[in-house]
Amino acid sequence: MTRRSKKKQEQEYYTLSPILKEKAHYNIIIGERSNGKTYSVLQKALQDYANNGYQTALLRRMQEDFIGKRGAGLFEPLINNNEVERLTGGAWTSVYYYASRWFLCRYEEDKKGNMERVTDNQPFMYGFALSQMEHEKGTGYPNVKNIIFDEFITRMAYLRDEFVLFMNTLSTIIRSRDDVTIFMLGNTVNKYCPYFDEMGLRHIKDMKQGEIDVYQLKHSSGKVLKVAVEYCKPFEKGKKSDFYFAFDNQKLEMITNGVWEIDIYPHCPYRYRPKNILFTYFIEFDRQMLQCEIVQVDDVCFTFIHRKTTPLKHPETDLVFTTRYDARPNYRRKLTKPRLDIERKIVEFYATDKIFYQDNEVGEIIRNYLLWCNK
Repeated sequence: MTRRSKKKQEQEYYTLSPILKEKAHYNIIIGERSNGKTYSVLQKALQDYANNGYQTALLRRMQEDFIGKRGAGLFEPLINNNEVERLTGGAWTSVYYYASRWFLCRYEEDKKGNMERVTDNQPFMYGFALSQMEHEKGTGYPNVKNIIFDEFITRMAYLRDEFVLFMNTLSTIIRSRDDVTIFMLGNTVNKYCPYFDEMGLRHIKDMKQGEIDVYQLKHSSGKVLKVAVEYCKPFEKGKKSDFYFAFDNQKLEMITNGVWEIDIYPHCPYRYRPKNILFTYFIEFDRQMLQCEIVQVDDVCFTFIHRKTTPLKHPETDLVFTTRYDARPNYRRKLTKPRLDIERKIVEFYATDKIFYQDNEVGEIIRNYLLWCNK
């Protein structure tokens, strides 16, 4: 892996230029909301179609993400900035949306003085919902050269086997070609994203804003797959809208500065000794092991969760919850589906909010593990 730092961002919005210089097959762009990530990639989609007739595929998680203004209004910022007219040399001035397809269009006055829409004979962009992709396998898209996965990071639950769904979607669109460029756009809402682990992007959590990491993965054919990851640098002057979020609230830094969003979780208000620990179990998630201690101090009973920094002392008998498949009888996958009495008692602490965390990062790990459990 190689790492490059970008120069200071003096322009008001994000530009694709630095990451495009890497000539990567996958371009993963992570940063604050409304910094221009989506605008820049949609602008490229328009430009590639206007110049070469190349089409684009837009991926989103759910079909609802294409309904109403979420689909029809996607290109409004570019239309309002006259980008459609500029990029097409005046041939087209707007975008028409219909049935998860986007068409270039213009409006002309007919003989009666009414404005009539004239639409291009083919779409320049198609929309695909990962949740609906089993219906798309028979269709070919030979002119699609760009694939955009917008908002691939979420604080909500991911789809079951979502990464496999994503790969199947790419396979449906790309088929046997090797001339497609993929863009994955994400806001910094959750650093525990399954795509990072599935794609082997081990250093994302350690990246500094303004850096671009490049991973090179050798395929069995001898070809090298190149993945570029950019953690967008906040703009020196900030956005004009930043003053609306001037409240003393740590969570708002994701909106204004692009730092990773993290909730505030309860820390342990009690001091206790090893003799106060009634039972210990472990949760393994995102390559991290957490130690969970059921504690009684006087008449108060709660669970305290902290990082496990040493190997398990009794790996054959300790109760471990993990997302991995493990045949050992003391290993479980989903904490929310208890089978034994002790497991039901464990779940009760979560149901009654009697859980305390070493720090907010540990709280985030548990939150994401429980989201995974409830899929």
